[in-house]
Amino acid sequence: MMCLTKQSMAGVAVSDLLRPRSSLSSPTPCGHVLPPFSSTKNSKPVSFSLKPLYLTPLEGFGIQSQGKPISRGHFVERRAYEADRSEGIPLPDAETRSAAAQKVKIGIYFATWWALNVVFNIYNKKVLNAFPYPWLTSTLSLAVGSLIMLVSWATRIAEAPKTDFDFWKALFPVAVAHTIGHVAATVSMSKVAVSFTHIIKSGEPAFSVLVSRFLLGERFPVPVYLSLLPIIGGCALAAVTELNFNMIGFMGAMISNLAFVFRNIFSKRGMKGKAVSGMNYYACLSVLSLLILTPFAIAVEGPQMWAAGWETAISQIGPNFIWWVAAQSVFYHLYNQVSYMSLDEISPLTFSIGNTMKRISVIVSSIIIFHTPVQPINALGAAIAVFGTFLYSQAKQ
Repeated sequence: MMCLTKQSMAGVAVSDLLRPRSSLSSPTPCGHVLPPFSSTKNSKPVSFSLKPLYLTPLEGFGIQSQGKPISRGHFVERRAYEADRSEGIPLPDAETRSAAAQKVKIGIYFATWWALNVVFNIYNKKVLNAFPYPWLTSTLSLAVGSLIMLVSWATRIAEAPKTDFDFWKALFPVAVAHTIGHVAATVSMSKVAVSFTHIIKSGEPAFSVLVSRFLLGERFPVPVYLSLLPIIGGCALAAVTELNFNMIGFMGAMISNLAFVFRNIFSKRGMKGKAVSGMNYYACLSVLSLLILTPFAIAVEGPQMWAAGWETAISQIGPNFIWWVAAQSVFYHLYNQVSYMSLDEISPLTFSIGNTMKRISVIVSSIIIFHTPVQPINALGAAIAVFGTFLYSQAKQ
């Protein structure tokens, strides 16, 4: 007959198994007592696991199991098992890991966006210094981007968007505004320093509030209107103290601001509910803008002027000029594509803050690379305008 222990429901604790022989009660009739660890001669050091040790519930002595009493004749069994490693080590849950991965992804988007924009502005200014034809330069930027996306769709590197006539109809006013803003900014940079163009373009929030208030009837809280004061004041101070001021360059930046405000308004109203990713949205915008811009570029400048200017640039710069043109076109498309892709991942407020930081990186890098002379009062105006843009993004939250 199998022997029974005279333990209570608490069962044999793990600590009981580790007691020396002398501390144990008298042997049971079966006489089986675990030897102490110290009784083993020449024993090797015992390595203990850090995993917790669990004991199964004790059943027996009339204790019910699943609602049924157990007779005294049943063998009492308790098993110990080690917990899985994941039970003892706290791990971050899936939501925490996902949030951390999202932050890293957004950081990569921002860093890539800023870097591509800086490189584009550098090569764009180099091209315009040697080849002062902004209409053709703007057309080439859109043409290269459109070609990249058409090849990507044809080779299935990127999934082609599913569009219809209503999509292109809604996209048309967006493309018109985008085309005007793109050409105006390029004209501005062909006449003035890159830093000055971007200082003036930092005043875009002021245009956005004024257009939305007086044309669309939208109302904003008082802090939004107050944030416009440093923006307008900083831009004015920078313009007055600009050493190489040019009215065409200044007006080009102002027109670009106004055009991009309307682009955003048309995009919000007309493209709402259109299921197209940010990358494909900008690709479609580039294709349609190219079709709109090409006839105007031919009419304003024309092939004869382009041929003469191209020969002059090649004779002065050499083959590197071709690389400059290709680089500014490719980087223009890439930085815009990344910015639209980032809109799929972040809020408009975060995007606005990122855009403000982008302007700072472009202004500082262009001043360093092109050795642009800057007076202290001019730098102060730029800083005030950029800081006002940051305040505006916070006030609109």
